[in-house]
Amino acid sequence: MRILAVGDIVGTAGVKELKKLLPSLIETESIDFTIVNAENSADGFGITQKIFDTILSERVNVITMGNHTWGKKDIFKFIDDPRIIRPANYPKGVVGKGYNIYNCKEKKIAVINLLGRVDINVLSENPFIIAKDIVNKIKNDVDMIFIDFHAEATGEKIPLAYYLDGQVTAIYGTHTHVQTADEQILPKGTAYITDIGMTGPKHSALGMDINVAIKRMTTTLPEKYKVAEGECVFNGVIFEVDDKTSKVKKIRRIYID
Repeated sequence: MRILAVGDIVGTAGVKELKKLLPSLIETESIDFTIVNAENSADGFGITQKIFDTILSERVNVITMGNHTWGKKDIFKFIDDPRIIRPANYPKGVVGKGYNIYNCKEKKIAVINLLGRVDINVLSENPFIIAKDIVNKIKNDVDMIFIDFHAEATGEKIPLAYYLDGQVTAIYGTHTHVQTADEQILPKGTAYITDIGMTGPKHSALGMDINVAIKRMTTTLPEKYKVAEGECVFNGVIFEVDDKTSKVKKIRRIYID
């Protein structure tokens, strides 16, 4: 099987880039299952009903979120849809689910969404403990487990990967919007990459207007971020999974400029 994970969709431009490139990528790469992070898809902050429906119409199986999960109130209309998950380590009682199990080609695929705690100003529980609890709960009921770890710090992402090495199929990072070149299969068999990048405006500061970012940095004055314009990039990774062992044989970065 081939599993595709697409990096953070940023704004309308990112949604359009997804619509333009994803169908052909699914066909040419024989993708069986697609996961898309869309927490920045609505003007850079959150997701709306319209965007949710648009993304799913492109043969996307799961939408993951992050620190901007609640950026648009629209999400409360569809947060209980099994095709969208929010960070599993949000405080107990928060609406939505932090993971779900999906059927694909006679395999059961679990997708877990986690939020980092280093340099992210969102109240959340320990992702290491929550991840371990979920894995222990579902490991005998699924064939594969994929984790989207939406986190800022490399020093938090790498330890989680080794902590769960051999217990999950793959762990990939989102949130920094910069694709890293450290894709690998860890000693006990878990595939890992620190960040899969973003799908959005290329000439930008993480998808946002570069001039706004420069003004904020040079003056320290508040300035509202807005999504940049112009050409886009499409970032993601493809996990090639052995049908017999359900372990990743190969992890490959996707960077379409």
